[in-house]
Amino acid sequence: MTAAIGKTLVLGGVRSGKSRYAEELARRRNRPVTVIATAEALDEEMAARIETHRRYRDARWRLIEEPLALAAALRTAVSPESLVIVDCLTVWLSNLLCGKDPDAPRRETRALLDALSSLAGECILISNEVGFGIIPANALARRFGDEAGVLHQQIAADCERVVLMVAGLPLAVKDSLPLTSGPGVPP
Repeated sequence: MTAAIGKTLVLGGVRSGKSRYAEELARRRNRPVTVIATAEALDEEMAARIETHRRYRDARWRLIEEPLALAAALRTAVSPESLVIVDCLTVWLSNLLCGKDPDAPRRETRALLDALSSLAGECILISNEVGFGIIPANALARRFGDEAGVLHQQIAADCERVVLMVAGLPLAVKDSLPLTSGPGVPP
């Protein structure tokens, strides 16, 4: 059995292998898994992306679709015996920033950080690292990048493990709970 994973943040670019890596970690834990998916199928392309993720997930895993109230969904899903995968934080943040409630991003982020600090089970949080590019030309994109960067810093501070995915390969950025086996760990 793989060592405990505690709270793990998996960051990476588009198609870097974030979800696949998180799902493999979850499979190796051999415990009940709940996936909290934050994306909404608002167009055909996003619907296809969501379907691709569904096909690769273990059919026995419970799915909660929650685009906005992530902290509430996390509190509902987590237990000491379970593992929760949140896929993904940047989609969730985008949903909040584009919503009608201007206070939602701050309120929901605070609620998420509070929920994570008292988490009773294991959790893998997936997010897109968006800070490697140039500063965007429009105000919403700049705000999104700033908010995502701050969110990642806050969550990483509370996680035992932070992994950066590059070309399908995990790079341990922070590792307070070394894996004894798993993806990217030699046997």
